[in-house]
Amino acid sequence: MERWAAAHGTPQQVALRCRLVLAAASGQQNKDIASTFGVNRHSSALWRRRVIEEGIQAVWKTKPGRGRKAQYDLSKRDEIIEATLQTKPKGMTDWSCRSMAKAQGVSKSTVNRLWQMHNIKPHLSKTFKLSRDVKFIEKLTDVVGLYLNPPDKAIILCMDEKSQIQALDRTQPGLPLKKGRCGTMTHDYKRHGTTTLFAALNVLDGKVVGQCQSQHRHHEFLKFLRRLDSEFTGDLKLHLVMDNYGTHKTPEVQNWLNAHPRFVPHFIPTSSSWLNLVERWFGELTRKAIRRGAFFSVPNLIQAIEDFLQAWNENPKPFLWTAKVEDILAKIARARTKLESIAPGSSLPVNRKLKK
Repeated sequence: MERWAAAHGTPQQVALRCRLVLAAASGQQNKDIASTFGVNRHSSALWRRRVIEEGIQAVWKTKPGRGRKAQYDLSKRDEIIEATLQTKPKGMTDWSCRSMAKAQGVSKSTVNRLWQMHNIKPHLSKTFKLSRDVKFIEKLTDVVGLYLNPPDKAIILCMDEKSQIQALDRTQPGLPLKKGRCGTMTHDYKRHGTTTLFAALNVLDGKVVGQCQSQHRHHEFLKFLRRLDSEFTGDLKLHLVMDNYGTHKTPEVQNWLNAHPRFVPHFIPTSSSWLNLVERWFGELTRKAIRRGAFFSVPNLIQAIEDFLQAWNENPKPFLWTAKVEDILAKIARARTKLESIAPGSSLPVNRKLKK
C-alpha cells in the first residue's frame, strides 16, 4: 500500500484510500485521520472496515452507482463515432476534435476521449495498393517460402536499385543540436546531381553489398551482378529477390543469368515492394544518412552512402520475416471485400484463385 500511495500511475482516490488505511494501521483515531487528510471521519472508518473485511485490494474497487455520472448516453456516443467514421466535414478531408465537437454540440475533450477509447485517429493515413499481377499467389508463395524456409547451401539476396538519390545542399548552414532545441536546417536547397545505388541485402546475416552508378540501365545492372559473383565466391546458389523493373528482364541480363546458373532469380508481384527486404534497408539509409544530410556534390553524396554501408556492415542487423502466406492472403481478401463494398461498380483486379 505504501508503493501504491507513492506511485505516479496510481489514481488519486486510490492513493488517498491507501494513506487513510496506513494511518489507521499506525494506530491513529478516525477523527485524527480525517483532520490530517481533510476528509469526513466516516470515510476513514469506512476504509478501515472494508480493508479488514475484503483485504487491501478493496482500495481499488468502486461500488456500482458511485462516481460521476455520464453526461451523454450511449446513443449520443455512438452518433459521434458513426459521424467520425462515415462522414467528412464540409470542404475538408478529415475531422479534428474541435470541428467534430462543434458539429455534435459537445466539448472537444469528450470527442478526444471517445476517439482514444475506440483507437480512432482521423489525422493519420497509410498508403496501400492491391497488386494486379495475375501470378500474385505464385510469386508471393515463392518469395515468402524463401524467407521462412530458406534452402540449404544457398544465399538469399534481396536486391534493388534506389534511383535518383539527390545530392542536396542547404542554402545556409544549419544550427546544431543543443539543450532545449533540435537541430535545424533551411527549408530550401540546391541540387547538385543524382546517383543510383544498387544494393543486395543478405537475408541471413543482414550485410549489404552496394555500388553507386550514374545510371540504372541493364549495363549497370550487369556490372552489379558481376560484383555479386566476385563477392560470393564458390558454388553456393545465389537466390535473387527482385522486382519487375524492365532492366532486370532484358535479353542481355537473361543471357548472363543463363550463363551463370548459380544465380536463381525470384520476382516479387507487381506493386508489392513491401515483399523485398532491401526496401526496409533503403529506409534506414534514407533516415540515417541522406534525409538530414547536406551534400555539395555527387561524389560527396556517394562517400556518405559508402560510409553508411561500411558502418552498417560492421554491425549488421538482419530483418526477420514472420508473416505467413495465409495471413497475407487473408488481409488482402479483407481489403478487397471492403473496397468492393465501398465502390461496387469499380473494376478492381480480381485474382480468381485468391477470390476462391
